[in-house]
Amino acid sequence: MERKLTAILAADVVGYSRLMGEDEAGTLAALKAYRNETIDPRIAEHGGRIVKLMGDGALVEFPSVVEAVLCAVEIQEALAERNAGVVDGRRIELRIGINVGDVIVDGDDIYGDGVNVAARLETLAEPNGICISRTVHDQIRDKLDLVIDDLGEVEVKNIARPVRAFRVLTGPGAEAPVRKRTATRRWPAVAAVAAVAAIVIAALGALAWWQPWTGGKDRISVERPSDLPAIAVLPFENMSGDPEQEYFSDGITEDLITDLSRISGVFVIARTTVFTYKGRSVTVRQVGEDLGVQYVLEGSVRRAGNRIRINVQLVDARSGRHLWADRFDREITDVFALQDEVTQRIVSALAVKLTADEEKHLRQAIMVDPEAYDVFLRGLELYRRYTFETRTEARELFERAVELDPSFARAHAGIALTRVFDFLEGTTESPERSLQQALERVEHALALGDAVPQVYFAASYIYLQLGRHADSIAAARRAIELDPNYADGYVQMAFSLIFSGRSEEALDQMANAMRLNPWHPFLYPWVLGHAHFLMEQYEEAIKLFEKVVESNPHYHDGHLALAAAYGMAGRIDDAEWEAEEVLSLQPDFTLADNLRTTPYKNPADLERWIAGLRKAGLPE
Repeated sequence: MERKLTAILAADVVGYSRLMGEDEAGTLAALKAYRNETIDPRIAEHGGRIVKLMGDGALVEFPSVVEAVLCAVEIQEALAERNAGVVDGRRIELRIGINVGDVIVDGDDIYGDGVNVAARLETLAEPNGICISRTVHDQIRDKLDLVIDDLGEVEVKNIARPVRAFRVLTGPGAEAPVRKRTATRRWPAVAAVAAVAAIVIAALGALAWWQPWTGGKDRISVERPSDLPAIAVLPFENMSGDPEQEYFSDGITEDLITDLSRISGVFVIARTTVFTYKGRSVTVRQVGEDLGVQYVLEGSVRRAGNRIRINVQLVDARSGRHLWADRFDREITDVFALQDEVTQRIVSALAVKLTADEEKHLRQAIMVDPEAYDVFLRGLELYRRYTFETRTEARELFERAVELDPSFARAHAGIALTRVFDFLEGTTESPERSLQQALERVEHALALGDAVPQVYFAASYIYLQLGRHADSIAAARRAIELDPNYADGYVQMAFSLIFSGRSEEALDQMANAMRLNPWHPFLYPWVLGHAHFLMEQYEEAIKLFEKVVESNPHYHDGHLALAAAYGMAGRIDDAEWEAEEVLSLQPDFTLADNLRTTPYKNPADLERWIAGLRKAGLPE
């Protein structure tokens, strides 16, 4: 196995799916012209080698990190000049990420964490922007006269540790934002021009569906039931030879986790935690020790045309003994029956006793059009990028899935959740109409009759935003009844209880969630902190909110909650500092806008929240 250290540039066309949908021939012709006349010549001038093209993206390696960054800057400046005469909506714009890392060489291709980090940095870049890693920054800062903005430590998908990211500012008059710093700060300042994150309830709406936040390994020790077999399903490896099929192997993994989670006699580790192992070389014993589980399921997916092959093995993590292993070759139309068969074999190997309802569920493979399922999984992959643009593209794919299979409940619920984001972020002319559309869509999903936990999760979240607190709690309870291992279902239940004025009860629900998801996303301590805030335990809330901001400094609502907690604790200097962070992320923030999307049932809770924000000096 050959390895080498190289500079890796990952680039992606902004809004490619939309451009192709509007004018396929014109987009391909424009992209070819941009490449031939602007992009490829500059790559060659700086000694770069195009490793591969992936539809709307490219992977390029350079022998010099300085040359890689210079090339990226020249490309972005040239594209900006070229796009000046192109109408909005038809411009070819790139996002670029650059990293330096050790890679594995396989013929003309390269693999490894160095490549993965470059790809994740690309998703952090703005349209026509460049995002670089700390290693790149350290190597160019005394060699290139560039304006660079420190984005701090950022959690990115499928990378175990936070990545220190920097933004290269290009164009005339580029200036890094000026930040206020105080001696009491314990983490880097936040980028003033970072994209505004959705408010926390919107993020919770996506939690159980797409998990756009990598687990932060902020562990909590909660006793697990000793009488239940505990299992972790590791991300299945994509063996299709096509990186574009990654979404499919991830989807198979998630569905197996969901199927096992619905069995009350098994303790199943949540998706967020197990996906921190994706792309890492770890032993089954290590996973068992890390997560405190006795059993580990691992496997691979190979897809070729209309055929799918899945290799699966169930291993005792303590002894390393294989309890069961098998290979399944099926037509793609049999994918759901295949998943059910794998689940049944696991249950049999673990000698788990099923209830009558669980036996019935395992005998009934979900009947969804295979093409609709494939389109839906593509939508999930897009949604995980967690931007307005990719969310819009994801909704288009969900709608396409519904056209292919009108009875596909999860696709309907997916559309509903994207509509709620439109309401919460105010990205439509009529946000209230978007909320109504979300309600109509999720109630249609419920009416289809499928007992799908994620659909009830979506319903709970939407009911809460409508102020239907009792309905929200009931829907969250139903999601947990259907899936006793549904970590994010417990989080949604906790959030519904918090907004209903029942914060003490929410603490138990969060303990359940963290027990199932030990390497949980940063939103878990946010919800827990909010419960403590409303219980007037401000110092405890501050500790939790500080963890949120430390793990994701771009999270707008982390700073907002910290400002309120500091304010109520009488720490006004810190509260005012956090208020400035809020306004740097969202310059047009007002308390009035926040009230529109803060559905407290108890007036005293609302008054406490607003009082804290006022003490921080946030504008009315």
